Amino acid sequence: MESINPATGERLDEYETHDADDIDTALSKASAAFSDWSQQSTVHRGTLLETTAGLLDERVEEYAELMTHEMGKPIEQARAEVRKCAWVCNYYAETAEQHLQDEVIESDPDARTLVSYEPLGPILAIMPWNFPFWQAFRFIAPNLAAGNVGLLKHASNVPGCARAIEAVLEDAGTPEGVFQTLLISSSEVDSIIEDDRVAGVTLTGSEGAGRAVGQTAGEQLKPSVLELGGSDPFVVLDDAPIEATAERGAFARLQNTGQSCIAAKRFIVHEAVYDEFVEAFVDEVEALTLGDPTAEATDIGPMARPDLREDLDDQIDRTLDAGAELLTGGEAVDGEGAYYQPTVLTEVPSDSAAATEETFGPVASITRVSDEREAIAVANATDFGLGASVWTSDLDRGEAFARQFEAGLCFVNELVKSDPRLPFGGVKNSGYGRELSRHGIREFVNTKTIWVQHGLGEESTGDDSYAGVE
Repeated sequence: MESINPATGERLDEYETHDADDIDTALSKASAAFSDWSQQSTVHRGTLLETTAGLLDERVEEYAELMTHEMGKPIEQARAEVRKCAWVCNYYAETAEQHLQDEVIESDPDARTLVSYEPLGPILAIMPWNFPFWQAFRFIAPNLAAGNVGLLKHASNVPGCARAIEAVLEDAGTPEGVFQTLLISSSEVDSIIEDDRVAGVTLTGSEGAGRAVGQTAGEQLKPSVLELGGSDPFVVLDDAPIEATAERGAFARLQNTGQSCIAAKRFIVHEAVYDEFVEAFVDEVEALTLGDPTAEATDIGPMARPDLREDLDDQIDRTLDAGAELLTGGEAVDGEGAYYQPTVLTEVPSDSAAATEETFGPVASITRVSDEREAIAVANATDFGLGASVWTSDLDRGEAFARQFEAGLCFVNELVKSDPRLPFGGVKNSGYGRELSRHGIREFVNTKTIWVQHGLGEESTGDDSYAGVE
């Protein structure tokens, strides 16, 4: 498995992949480790997460440079990603006990009834390259805090990041087998999900990959969480502050070189401010610096792989052929590296590639609408339902509008983002299940009902009218 620098095309390193015997050994280690790890207190597990967070903070520069070299993320954005990983570790170290404490529910007066939340076992995580540390730690922190153990099948173009994640947890004192990286191909995933030693699976990736993983997990009656693609609408109402909205919009579209499931992709603008917004937005996009991702001044780096750049270029060409207008960009950059010009399209037909497909790169499409009713109709006219945002000077109006979005993450006057304190996930073809917060830590636990009857042998004062009725 090779690691290639997308900014230069140079080979960074080569990694030996795991074979069938290695996978079997890893699964056995995970199963054995779970027996002990699941019995540890949340306080003990949290202490190891706190130690991991400290190491991440100490190694920000090392891990940021690794990400930048392996997948092209601008260096300052890479630093922010490492710090966010430390945050999620600290968050669950502080809150896991609260999130997982027994929930006492009153029922029969002669019984004590409660719900406990208990770990399931080894969980397989299939993670993408675009946020190579954050996506993994978004899985690791809640699941290790809950008492599960983790197996990471990372994207094949970031093996160095995958190894580094395993190493930092090991350095923090995490016991052997509690977290392991598997350097394997996608073709080996099904057999791992089917293995009796694996209790569940989570995937962040494409819609196609989600359907395949969900089908295999379903056949095995194993829980799964799928965080898939998005085509997030960015709705600009007629009372939005245009200059500030355009500035935030450019970042919302182009951070991580536009390679984000929750990036703003479809800009839906009220006709009253359409011309003003388009002019301001194009100015903001053209002011961003495209270049070497290791340079501090760079805003937009290369795309992660040359084939991804080719796919994006094809989508843009098909959209232009369908009648869209090109305002800026629209071409690959000549020379070394998988660079693509930041691109803005207008008059985008509703059935064109940019309107119906996820565009995973530095391209924004802008659509004019006449009123709020049309804006929400266009926003929801997609098979995806991950994130959405609306921009307005009236917060009550914005919240009322946001409630109409068919999406899992709905923001008013803020770009869509993940926060450890809030649930993260989508609807429709963007997947199901939630990560982060109390909701995320409870995805891979046994929500167990416990009924403790008082006074066995004594006359019950409870109502047995429904006894034996399922």
